[in-house]
Amino acid sequence: MVNENGEFKDSSYDELAEKHVSVRRVLGLFKAYATRLVLLLILIVASSALGVASPFLLRAIIDDALPNGNLGLLARLAGSLIVLACLGAAMGALQVAITSRVGQAIMHDLRVSVYAHLQTLSLGFFTTTRTGEVQSRIASDIGGLQALVTHTASELTRNVSTVVMTMVAMLALDWRLALFSFLVLPVAIWISHRVGILREEITYEQQLRIADMSSMVQESLSISGIILARTMGRTDHLTRRFVRSSEGVAALEVRSHTAGQWQWAVIDLVLQALPASTLLLGGILMGQGTSVVTIGTLVAMIALQEQLLWPLEEVLRSSVEIRTTRALFARIFDYLDRPVEIRERPDPTIPDQDSIRGAIRLHEVSFAYAGSQRPTIDGVSIDIPAGSHVAIVGATGSGKTTLGHLLARLYDVDAGSISYDGVDVRDLSLQSLTDLLGVVTQEPYLLNATIADNLRFAKPDASDDDLVAAAKVAQVHDMISALPNGYDTLVGERGYRFSGGEKQRIALARTILRRPRVLLMDEATSALDPVTERAMSQALESIARECTTITIAHRLSTVRHADRIVVMDKGQIVEQGRHDELVARGGVYAEMVRSTL
Repeated sequence: MVNENGEFKDSSYDELAEKHVSVRRVLGLFKAYATRLVLLLILIVASSALGVASPFLLRAIIDDALPNGNLGLLARLAGSLIVLACLGAAMGALQVAITSRVGQAIMHDLRVSVYAHLQTLSLGFFTTTRTGEVQSRIASDIGGLQALVTHTASELTRNVSTVVMTMVAMLALDWRLALFSFLVLPVAIWISHRVGILREEITYEQQLRIADMSSMVQESLSISGIILARTMGRTDHLTRRFVRSSEGVAALEVRSHTAGQWQWAVIDLVLQALPASTLLLGGILMGQGTSVVTIGTLVAMIALQEQLLWPLEEVLRSSVEIRTTRALFARIFDYLDRPVEIRERPDPTIPDQDSIRGAIRLHEVSFAYAGSQRPTIDGVSIDIPAGSHVAIVGATGSGKTTLGHLLARLYDVDAGSISYDGVDVRDLSLQSLTDLLGVVTQEPYLLNATIADNLRFAKPDASDDDLVAAAKVAQVHDMISALPNGYDTLVGERGYRFSGGEKQRIALARTILRRPRVLLMDEATSALDPVTERAMSQALESIARECTTITIAHRLSTVRHADRIVVMDKGQIVEQGRHDELVARGGVYAEMVRSTL
């Protein structure tokens, strides 16, 4: 936030920008395109030089060709002006083509870098970050840089080149008039710097508000959000909340464009008064009788001033825009600098797929979420033989789902180890782990595509027969076949065309299609009716001989026939054994069974 004097009231943005943004880092975005940028610089300098030459030709026309009636000289000088104009136009068009291509390439690189980096972050980042915020940084923040990388940067370079060359030409033309013209520069530069500081913080706050609005749209206009709002009778409330958010964005947009306008008015006034002042000074010098100032010199000086003033104003405005985009870079680089918590070793183990058996060992595994006062998993040890079926059960909050996340290496353990066939999961290549392990969660995510496309997301080269075989195992083939478009049916946003049980079965079929050696099902059948659940359990037995199955469940009917049931409570194993053994023991599991009767 900024106060009425343009001073920051909160240093959080300063700290963010200072930590993540530097000129060297921003310039590094352009490094891959150095050759084309050098060509662009040559064109800019050449174009500026052509522009500076024109006033000298004009002075020659006024002082030499016209007074002496030298039509030949006049024709040559006028022709030269036309040639310079043609060359300048051609160079300008080429500059636009280069800057557009380079600018869009940089935008593409930045978007891909942010997206790819976010793909590597741990699950913890996404559990604490709003989806709308992520979308805003990729779309709005990076989009806000488009003007800088495709236009402002090249325009700034061209205008700086023009300003420098014009200043040199003005000094060569008449140093006294030139120095008089330069008196406005320190004031103009200081004012533009103040305006840039003011607008930078406003832009950062503006992007925060835009991210809030984007999150609000993403949450309230999703299918779940619409159902919640209408069933709760809160549509008017959400509309009013959006109105307030939009009004805040609009107000900041106005502030962003109007901040410092009085200061700019002062600059404009001074710059507009400069030609008249120069004419007055020139007249005084000419009146002294000893001056070498001629009418042609005055006209050429005014032409050079006009050529100086517009690029100078643009340089000042560009400096404000660049200062403003620092706020955008701070938000983008903040994401790029988030540490990658799940890293692959430099020389990871890549086991031979044919040799993988699927034996799993958890040894004294402990884990706590950031900021948690106690461990979610505390000293858990389990040996799971290859090809066996182990169920993990417990009350809500017992840590069973977290254990599943650790098995899939969505988080890394804080202590202890998890190994597959004797290889620590942290030593496996990430691709080897995904090839080895298939995961089906309680809340399956389906892409807004056809059923076939959703299934082939797991195995792009799967044949139609493969899709059918996997769907049959998941007890969903008959349902799909009954649809008018069969496997070509669009599932809709997040699969809302289907019931929870149907989505779970489609997600299970998608995982089965990969034929993983270890199948991890986290409440994967919670939305199924008892009949379908029994049929699926029987079908899964056909693939159970080929893989190790881990079932995380709250509903005990899904785990009765497991080879071993592990009972968890407050992050620790309190019991384990077969269903009948645990019931006979009369402990925690037996109490869970009695509570379901």
